[in-house]
Amino acid sequence: MHGIAVTLLTEDRERLSLLQHRLEGTQMSRNVFSHVGFPANSIDPVLRQIQDVRSEVVFVDMDPQNVQRAILAIELIRATTSDIAIFAIGEMMQPATIVATMRAGAGEFLERNATTEAMVEALTRFAASRGKTRTSTGRARVFTVTNAKGGAGATTVAVNTAMALQQAHGNVLLVDFAPIGHAALHLNVRPSFGVADAIQNLHRLDTSLLDGLTTSCKDGLQLLAGPQQPMSLHPTAAELARLFDFLVSHFRYIVVDCSDRVDQTARLLCDLSNAVLLVAQTDVVSLWSAGRLRALFEEGNCRDRVRIVLNRYKKIPGFTDEDVEAATSCKLLWKLPNDFQAIAPAIDKGVPVAANENSEISRSFRSLAATLAGASPTTEGSLDLVYQHDKADPKKKNTGRLLISPLRAGQ
Repeated sequence: MHGIAVTLLTEDRERLSLLQHRLEGTQMSRNVFSHVGFPANSIDPVLRQIQDVRSEVVFVDMDPQNVQRAILAIELIRATTSDIAIFAIGEMMQPATIVATMRAGAGEFLERNATTEAMVEALTRFAASRGKTRTSTGRARVFTVTNAKGGAGATTVAVNTAMALQQAHGNVLLVDFAPIGHAALHLNVRPSFGVADAIQNLHRLDTSLLDGLTTSCKDGLQLLAGPQQPMSLHPTAAELARLFDFLVSHFRYIVVDCSDRVDQTARLLCDLSNAVLLVAQTDVVSLWSAGRLRALFEEGNCRDRVRIVLNRYKKIPGFTDEDVEAATSCKLLWKLPNDFQAIAPAIDKGVPVAANENSEISRSFRSLAATLAGASPTTEGSLDLVYQHDKADPKKKNTGRLLISPLRAGQ
């Protein structure tokens, strides 16, 4: 076998020799270029050299004492190339570094003392994913959905948003991190495996194993199910980072149901997401809770990623969108109309309303999905998600500023 073309970048010459030795031991790659030092800007000759030798994978060795230079190098490689995979090698006990590295564009994160076997696993995953036909370049967008308070409807929002994305774009994964996995009920499936199995088998997770752990649902939506019995699932930051590092390279969109979780896992999931949808209702308790949770989720790296989604929305005279944002200290993204007569039977039958083209609530879910899919990325890894007020007539009363394309909420 000719082998995968690999470039090695490090700031330590002794580390370079060690990495070259381990890479040779994989017997599935060839070192086409090695360099001591990282590219400093977009016109650095190292970047041109990486492309000239037709590298397929670049290993970036991160100095624990200064990870920022390595992260900058990853960003530069990602910005100047479109088809080169980036594998970072660093300290697995630094979750903030792992998250920042993934956002910079790394496709794998290996332990600093990674063995030849670990390199083989990473290169095997790359080889498997390289052969897949991808409908778009880049990594999957991750949307986490959580409740402001119990019963607000986060699972319903997560399931229907995922279904709408699947129907419009395909290649969507729904990941259920709720303490009890209700998403399977909403989709009328009986999964044999799920999230817990994936985390327990991270050391051998590949495309074939992932296919066995996920459950295929209506219209091709894939579900990585939550536990069917009450279970305390608390993966470490490194485990979550490694799981999502793998998932984002195999799907176009990932929707995470984080219902009823207010713990470190929820914080970490938000950090790994491009957007966090905080599902609330227009009652005092729900909005009060939303404001507190928004502050909790944005304590980490989740800056400006949280958005309010009002579920079961009914127009309240004199209560404006600005009042919602003031009460929660969070930007409003969407309003889903109150349609119990459509939602309740859909849950009972296991057929998401997003699959029904004739109802107002299904159109609202599809429009929400289109907004998420079409949002422009920001430099910090979040999305430019803005609620579009009706600005046709600035002299209108506040109650006239409730237009949500394509539906007028509450009417």
